[in-house]
Amino acid sequence: MGTTRKTITLTEQQDAWIKAQIDAGGFTNDSEYIRDLIRRDQARQLDVAAIRAELIKGEESGEPRIFDANEFKDKMTARHGRKAR
Repeated sequence: MGTTRKTITLTEQQDAWIKAQIDAGGFTNDSEYIRDLIRRDQARQLDVAAIRAELIKGEESGEPRIFDANEFKDKMTARHGRKAR
């Protein structure tokens, strides 16, 4: 995997934050910290896309049905028995 050099501009507060993360021992340098932020953002975007896809799937599945919580509890108790708490 190749690398590309980037130049970014940060506020003093942002720079201090990055330095604090490095000083805390979580990262060895600025680049490592920023790459970690990008990886986490990429993972978050994948999670958001998956949630959106499931929401669309739910919306397209038809009209909602009435949910009776007591009926559901009775059905689960009958199926799995009552467990001690």
